[in-house]
Amino acid sequence: MDKTEQIKMIQEDFKSAQSILTAIGDPTRQVILLVLMECDCKSGMRVGEITVKTHLSRPAVSHQLKLLKNAGIVKMREEGAKNYYYINVSEKLNLLKKLVLDIEDLMEEFYQ
Repeated sequence: MDKTEQIKMIQEDFKSAQSILTAIGDPTRQVILLVLMECDCKSGMRVGEITVKTHLSRPAVSHQLKLLKNAGIVKMREEGAKNYYYINVSEKLNLLKKLVLDIEDLMEEFYQ
């Protein structure tokens, strides 16, 4: 693949990952993601638990979780009247991995 095709592919990668990059670019959402990563539970965390760990208000956590959920980075599991949030590491975060790998492939030419 020539350089022009690689650049075009990276441009498409950026478009595909734009909502994810925007979502994870916010420091408040980064804190929430870090809390979710620190959780030793496989079932996820409730808003109240995230609120305690982040010292954010409940409405702020709910709002930020909604944005992360809409971006596909966080998923929610319902258990009765309780909602549990957890990181979706498969589909959306793989778009970031592809973006980085495609950039690395292009830049390899410059470092050889």
